[in-house]
Amino acid sequence: MNDGISLIELILNASPAVLVVMLILLFLSIASWVVIVQRWLVLASARKGVFSFEQRFWSGMDLSQLYKEGSLMQQENMQIVGMENIFRAGFKEFMRLRQQGAVDGEAVMEGAQRAMRVAHSREEEKLEKHLAFLATVGSVSPYVGLFGTVIGIMNSFLGLATQAQATLQVVAPGIAEALFATGMGLFAAIPAVVAFNRYSALLEMVTSSYITFTDEFSSILHRQIHNT
Repeated sequence: MNDGISLIELILNASPAVLVVMLILLFLSIASWVVIVQRWLVLASARKGVFSFEQRFWSGMDLSQLYKEGSLMQQENMQIVGMENIFRAGFKEFMRLRQQGAVDGEAVMEGAQRAMRVAHSREEEKLEKHLAFLATVGSVSPYVGLFGTVIGIMNSFLGLATQAQATLQVVAPGIAEALFATGMGLFAAIPAVVAFNRYSALLEMVTSSYITFTDEFSSILHRQIHNT
């Protein structure tokens, strides 16, 4: 700003209450960006895992061999995520129950499906983690900024009461810090809202793939039981 206060001076000279509001909004903005990046890595990996595992699963590979490949990956400390975890949970329980000769086919299927439902819930919980924080930041930040705006404007009017003559120079700093608080609230909220909406759609797509795979895999296991 020419012949005026800089942005740094504006922040440093802000009233204590408005400064606290700014610090809160700065923390929320930084935290939300950390979550945005971290969630993108997790969800992108899950989506990639869906396509990768589906190609392997429908390639005609023997299910036992596919399970062994996953076990080798675990031994090499390679991460197994999403759909493959659901497959491994269901197949492991399926084979365990089939080896118990006294268990009938329906009990085997019920056990395998139960194991897949548990694995699905765990995978969905991993994907949903911290998304609620983005929703909270997106909804709360504008109001926190508005609170700082109200305080800043109140300080400006209170400053006028101590002045014999009202001038723009007297009220400008208070109004400027008030508007800056509003801007910070929007700066924190907008990326959080956009990311939450985008990730929610991506989450729904991935979890729908999990549900579809669970049904398809259940049909395959059901045919194996009745064909033997």
